[in-house]
Amino acid sequence: MTAILWITLPNERLMDEDLTAMSRDQLIEEARKLRTGIRAHRDSTTHELCWHHPQLWRLLPEGTDSLPTVPEWPVFLQGCIRYRQSLDDQLPNAPRTNTPYDR
Repeated sequence: MTAILWITLPNERLMDEDLTAMSRDQLIEEARKLRTGIRAHRDSTTHELCWHHPQLWRLLPEGTDSLPTVPEWPVFLQGCIRYRQSLDDQLPNAPRTNTPYDR
């Protein structure tokens, strides 16, 4: 049997209180909606990896589309470089592309 570690954040109980009132069918539908959003985020690739994904945050019942704190350009680019370096470390065999950003 697998043990599950459950971590409760300070406001999590209040934020997720709506789950206790949901029927089994509603909970299944909620799980499907969340899985769809997580898969869409997981499957983002190339330049999509660098984008803000408010559609994922909108899956939460809070209904907020919080405004991120945006780092100044030099700090932002340092973060982009570190993120890209972490992909080399974590996914050394992932396919690479030279396709330029064109959106």
